[in-house]
Amino acid sequence: MFTSPNVLLWRGLLAVALGAVSVAWPGITVGAFVVLFAVYAFMTAATDAARAFAGDRVGPVIGWLLLALLSLAGGVVALAWPGITALALTIWIAAWALTTGAMEIGLAFQRDETAGERTLFLLTGAVSLVFAFSLFVRPDIGAVSLATVFGLFSLVYGVSAVFASFDERRRRHATSEREPVRA
Repeated sequence: MFTSPNVLLWRGLLAVALGAVSVAWPGITVGAFVVLFAVYAFMTAATDAARAFAGDRVGPVIGWLLLALLSLAGGVVALAWPGITALALTIWIAAWALTTGAMEIGLAFQRDETAGERTLFLLTGAVSLVFAFSLFVRPDIGAVSLATVFGLFSLVYGVSAVFASFDERRRRHATSEREPVRA
């Protein structure tokens, strides 16, 4: 089985909610992404600094401290220059969408799926690849446009995941009815 229908359903509903917010408020979405990245960088800096002094050897201390400083600098840059951060996140999201799309298309041909499931994998994979291609070709489209496109992508992905969860639930129900009762 692919995954639990409930997990797939909640994943799809979360993607739909994220997509709706991203389309309705793209500027807030971009700001939230930049702030979340900065918070992540600051948390990474703190944990790397703590790891520097947690070991019993001196050698790794310098490496962990350098990583902590890089993470701290990344968080400061994200907050000081949100435009550059948004561009870097745009490229990162493009790479993620390219990888995800290729994997979903690959899954459509690797598994013993029904025609409907194969179509959903191919559709979401193709949408991911088009999304990635457009971001790589025109990274200057702006982070606000990215938030809107990301929102639309999330809506399509979320709706397809919700339908896939219903299909998986139906298939599991049909399989359980066909299994003989063991005494």
